Amino acid sequence: MSRLSRLRRRAVSRRQFVAGSAAAAASSALVGCAAPPAAPMSAPAGAHARGEERIRVGLIGCGGRGTGAASQALHADPATVLVAAGDVFMDRVESSLKHLSEDEEIKGRVQVAPEMRFSGFDAYKKVIEQCDVVLLAATPHFRPDHLRAAVEAGKHIFCEKPVAVDATGIRSVLASAEMARQKGLSLVCGFCWRYADADKETYARIHDGAIGQVVNMNTYYLTGNLGLKPRKPEWSDMEYQLRNWYYYTWLSGDHIVEQAVHSIDKISWAMQNAVPTRAIAIGGRQVRTDPAYGHVFDHFGVVYEFKNGARATHMCRQTEGCYSDNTDYILGTKGSAAINSWGPDEVFRDHSGKAYWKWDGERHDMYQNEHDFLFRSIRARDGHNDGVWMANSCMMAIMGRMSAYTGQAVTWEQALSSKEDLRPAKYEFGPLPTPPVAVPGRVKLT
Repeated sequence: MSRLSRLRRRAVSRRQFVAGSAAAAASSALVGCAAPPAAPMSAPAGAHARGEERIRVGLIGCGGRGTGAASQALHADPATVLVAAGDVFMDRVESSLKHLSEDEEIKGRVQVAPEMRFSGFDAYKKVIEQCDVVLLAATPHFRPDHLRAAVEAGKHIFCEKPVAVDATGIRSVLASAEMARQKGLSLVCGFCWRYADADKETYARIHDGAIGQVVNMNTYYLTGNLGLKPRKPEWSDMEYQLRNWYYYTWLSGDHIVEQAVHSIDKISWAMQNAVPTRAIAIGGRQVRTDPAYGHVFDHFGVVYEFKNGARATHMCRQTEGCYSDNTDYILGTKGSAAINSWGPDEVFRDHSGKAYWKWDGERHDMYQNEHDFLFRSIRARDGHNDGVWMANSCMMAIMGRMSAYTGQAVTWEQALSSKEDLRPAKYEFGPLPTPPVAVPGRVKLT
């Protein structure tokens, strides 16, 4: 279910919020998430310790993902107010605010005056000036710059995945995350399954040895095509690419980075956030060959190798009319786990195939959980920071793309130190040639 379809989620009452805040310290130990520093170096100027204090929220990126994030932020805390919104395109700003204003439970706190609606490539700077908390949900290419600006301005942050599309961006994100830690800012990432009730418990049990030592893992993200917006005569190359950003590597990172990174993040999670030593990948563009689909691949397969000898295989595909799956299979020395996040279904089996544990607890909205957690962290002033692991998970996905595009085995050190920088020469509406489709064996590592 998309974030936009969740706009009418029930708001959290003040009593529920206060009760939740009392458990903030325990919640900060979320499985797989970086623990907050015991004592932030300094309390940020925008910190809100008392639950009744108003928190001004700004939205950067007003598509479906950003609109959903804004809704969840307003449902997470009864004192949140949306005061500014920005996007490259003003029509998306207006559409987002219209949808938010149709939710009876939050529309009174959608208070974005006409002069607080910004468009253009620099809209993010103007939004950041107006708020205490910023929701970063623009096209992934821009995330490193937006994150750095938000941290430099001392804002608390919800940062959608993926956090970058190349190693240059990842290094920037890691530096920004460290700056946020030093400032005591709360930084929560949009890897939603890390905040899902069932997945948290499942991975906690895996880390506690419920299936023994993890030796192998297979993850799948097999799905159909994403939307394609037909080109209008008045659109420049830049506008067409921005409107169809899924299909351009410089904007999305390709679908292994933009979408399947969720499954790759679960590999990292199962391995307790250890990074792989090497990736060997294949991929190609077999079905989506029309130039309207930009230059991205439509399928990938990657093997990640880890220092302890464990291996993990990831497979992703975006093709209509084919088998779909989003299951994670984890093999341990004592048993195995199968986690189907679409199912949903989480089960452990012994090596004879007999089930010995299955999640049967409540399932709250994982998207809402992210924002509930963020605003509890802000109120608690605990400086929770997802920065390192969120960057490393995205780097793993980029590493897989690098190996598939080049046809080479890629080490972690090669990937993270790569000089690849997918930024265009300039950000302006006008001509922007589409790069050729990558040919393994011909594309070189940079």
